[in-house]
Amino acid sequence: MQIKYLCTYWGSEDLSAKAFLDKVLSNGFDGVEINFPDDRQFVDEFMSELEHIRQTSHPDFIFIAQQVLSNEKETVAAYTERLTNRLNFLVGLNPNAINSHTGKDFFDFAANLDILHLTEAIASKSGIPIWHEIHRGRFSFHLRTLLEYLNVFPNLKLIADLSHFCVVSESDLSDQQELLTRIYPNIQHIHARVGFAQSPQVNHPFAPEWKTHLDQYTTWWKEIIALQSQNGAAHLTITPEFGPFPYMPQAPFTQQPLSDQWEVNCLMKTYLQENLKV
Repeated sequence: MQIKYLCTYWGSEDLSAKAFLDKVLSNGFDGVEINFPDDRQFVDEFMSELEHIRQTSHPDFIFIAQQVLSNEKETVAAYTERLTNRLNFLVGLNPNAINSHTGKDFFDFAANLDILHLTEAIASKSGIPIWHEIHRGRFSFHLRTLLEYLNVFPNLKLIADLSHFCVVSESDLSDQQELLTRIYPNIQHIHARVGFAQSPQVNHPFAPEWKTHLDQYTTWWKEIIALQSQNGAAHLTITPEFGPFPYMPQAPFTQQPLSDQWEVNCLMKTYLQENLKV
């Protein structure tokens, strides 16, 4: 099984589409994962540059589009309409897959099920896989309750951002390992970020004080990869996804980030390339 490493657009919003993609290629990533700004010119430039990259130097360059809606006070029907419009827009860009931040943690079970039926119908009709990110605030926010959705949708595709489970349960999941392994077969993509019981992101994953946490996350990622390889998956994608503020802690008063986000993600890619041997 091949592992492909993608670069997050999160934190690079000051760059043009071309400048971002040039930076991605120069740092050895195999693709990108991007939540597009509300900027048609940016989207057009991105798609043009993507086509050029695939035609000239990287024919297998991977493009994952993110669906992340802003929080609004709205009915389930209004949310569903916004979600449908965004997913249809992203489908039109023909990404390799869509990362969907799906549903809301306070919607009832039936409402979130209806929303999942909708996303699965869009994926089926379009042929574009829709993967649902494990994330606070979404239907997938909590490990035990997520399993109830998988009982209804046993083939639902998930993105493993396991830091969110740690924050929601205020734990290192050491008492939930059996539950955690039950979602491994559904995981299609990994967000390689290290969090802890009080935050989805440590200040620097390679600082010695976080070694125990880095080792734990690495073990989880290895277990996921081993199972997917055993099940015959040809490849698996990973996005090192350390983010800017407010995920990145800042120094008081100066508001300076405690580490360099871009550098940390590049360091994480190198670390994973060295430690996740298939």
